[in-house]
Amino acid sequence: MTKRIAVCSGSFDPITYGHMDIIERASRVFDIVYVCVSTNANKTGLFTPEERIELIEETMKTIDNVEVKMFDGLLIDFCNKVGATAIVRGLRAVSDFEYEMQMASMNRKLNDNVETMFIMTNNKYSFISSSIAKDVARHGGKVSDVVPPNVENALKEKFKK
Repeated sequence: MTKRIAVCSGSFDPITYGHMDIIERASRVFDIVYVCVSTNANKTGLFTPEERIELIEETMKTIDNVEVKMFDGLLIDFCNKVGATAIVRGLRAVSDFEYEMQMASMNRKLNDNVETMFIMTNNKYSFISSSIAKDVARHGGKVSDVVPPNVENALKEKFKK
């Protein structure tokens, strides 16, 4: 039987409970879920790609069918490399949909054998973004409700410098 392989991609700078929710739910549908940390030459992240991978691996270690990888380039090329037939994306609000639809359409044009599947974020995480978590942490606010403890500690370390 062919394994059902999906890819969840993003910058994950840093991973939040919202990301974790989408990844965990995808892991119940697919045999393997690759969490792909994207690198973007036009953006400087708070955490290095290697730090993000470490944070995600520690956070998701209890889910056996999740693997974390880094990629640079077209997501569809990574999908082809690992044999993925699906890209899983989380949607928080209607405002996410337009961008996600454009990306899904382009990925389908590049490879119509890879489907994009959208998972609606759990309502309790719909306001969470990595940017908001970083901004709150930068100003000494409480982020324990939006990121896991290892990420909260890493944010505190980054901002005490």
